[in-house]
Amino acid sequence: MEEKREYLTKQKYDELVAELKELKNVKRKEVAEALDYARGLGDLSENAEYHEARSQQADIEERIIKIENVLTNTTVVEDKHGDHVVIGSTVVVEKPDGSKKMTLKIVGSTESDISLGKISNRSPIGAAVLGKKKGDSFSFMSPSGKMEYKVVDVK
Repeated sequence: MEEKREYLTKQKYDELVAELKELKNVKRKEVAEALDYARGLGDLSENAEYHEARSQQADIEERIIKIENVLTNTTVVEDKHGDHVVIGSTVVVEKPDGSKKMTLKIVGSTESDISLGKISNRSPIGAAVLGKKKGDSFSFMSPSGKMEYKVVDVK
């Protein structure tokens, strides 16, 4: 199965690299020390400290694998300031009647966060607005039906 490319801003890429370094160089050692300590307490079958440390170890290893996979399949994008919407663009859209206006930053799915206005390029609105220019209208299907918007500005 072919992996889909992920798109990350330089800032998010750097955050993931730093987290990976912390997990590999600090957290792994902390858990190894906790496991050694717990083994010294005796019977492992009823040793809560040992089971907790093993659980933490599994969580850390799972996170390391996930981050490494994301970084392997990532294209770093810079903030884009052009006339058409691409990944990295900030775009202002509004409904044709002017009833709703939104400012959205188009990012990769790993980085999307609706509360911060960061919309995935794979989301319905993100995919629909890609390639559009100021003044263009576009539509997409949402769970509540067909939505229509107009591009007010591309930053």
